[in-house]
Amino acid sequence: MGPKKILGVYGGLGPAASAEFMRLLAELAPASCDQEHPVVYLYSNPKTPDRSDALLRGGPSPEGPLKAGLETLCRWGADILAVPCNTAHCFIDRFREELPKPLIHIVEATVSRALEVSPACWLVATGATLASGIYEKEGERQGAQFFEPEPDERPEFDRIIRLVKGGRMEEAGERMKSACGLLWRRRELPVICACTELPLAWAAAGLPDERGVSSLESLARACLNELYE
Repeated sequence: MGPKKILGVYGGLGPAASAEFMRLLAELAPASCDQEHPVVYLYSNPKTPDRSDALLRGGPSPEGPLKAGLETLCRWGADILAVPCNTAHCFIDRFREELPKPLIHIVEATVSRALEVSPACWLVATGATLASGIYEKEGERQGAQFFEPEPDERPEFDRIIRLVKGGRMEEAGERMKSACGLLWRRRELPVICACTELPLAWAAAGLPDERGVSSLESLARACLNELYE
């Protein structure tokens, strides 16, 4: 009756993205009744220091809270771990091998999913994620090619992310539609939403699913594949 493994989720980065991740787990699970769904422990900590601020401006590091939270999930009994935040993985990679349980890596899952759609994609994310090169490194490993917005276009996606975090979904959707339109005028390629707020803006914009790759959905599918193996 459902998976025996328990999924531990470190959420709150931000809350809306975590809620959407939990919804996707329920929607995509191959379950026909309550008992066939996985057990999920959610540790939601929106007080975690801002990941972009830490990477780009020397702000407080989230590394300690992330590690402590993931270790807490392991003590609770989680068998596998997930963090629905892309930029957080720049810090998680520093201690991933020290975790007591395996972590489903959002970047690895998203690149794998993107390759099922196209060998080349646009990559939109926080400025910190783009600056870190975490996607480029994984793309090179898996054989994917990414195109990024021009430097003067990247702050718009950070604005969209802040709008989603602030609950201003209509404006976020309008800006997302316009920003992606600019990219598509240059190259007709799928867009990887490599920040977990961006799939929510994508949905608010009414953009077609087949033209995008959601890092939230990619992580959810990877977790379910592991749970239902």
